[in-house]
Amino acid sequence: MDVVLRAATPEDAEAVATVRVAGWWGAYPGLLPSPLLHALDVPDEAARRRARWAEQHADPRGTDLLAEVDGLVCGWAVAGHSRDPERPQDGELYGLYVIPRLWSAGIGHRLMVAVEEHLRAQGYTRAHLWVLDGNARAAEFYEQHGWVEDGGTQLDRRGEHELRENRRVLDLARPG
Repeated sequence: MDVVLRAATPEDAEAVATVRVAGWWGAYPGLLPSPLLHALDVPDEAARRRARWAEQHADPRGTDLLAEVDGLVCGWAVAGHSRDPERPQDGELYGLYVIPRLWSAGIGHRLMVAVEEHLRAQGYTRAHLWVLDGNARAAEFYEQHGWVEDGGTQLDRRGEHELRENRRVLDLARPG
């Protein structure tokens, strides 16, 4: 399988939304309330992404990557400067998703390596990410890439729902 990584553009908003929604539907049943999952809507999310594109891409330290196979977007990763007040000097992986039918095909790995390389190139020596509590598949994936839990937790409020997340960190100074 030939995987091509490229920078996302505003024209990719629907493809990004499609990958993210498919990723949530594949990864979070049983972890998130069904009403929250069923409320996800690709056209609505794509419209929100297009409307906020300039704002969300204003920081040149960020990266928004797509993975394509045979010209079809099948993976997405986005990273940049930390939004965590406890780790203001870090880089942060905001999200990494692959459509479920291509899980374990190496696409997530390719995206992760590219994100880590980007964060290093931006001068970050540490990075962090958040994993939904109970998401063992994601936790294992990140662990295989050297990200370790550091005890940090947060509540992600999605309307009436509160989602507990666990922080994982990576020493970017280690050999890649």
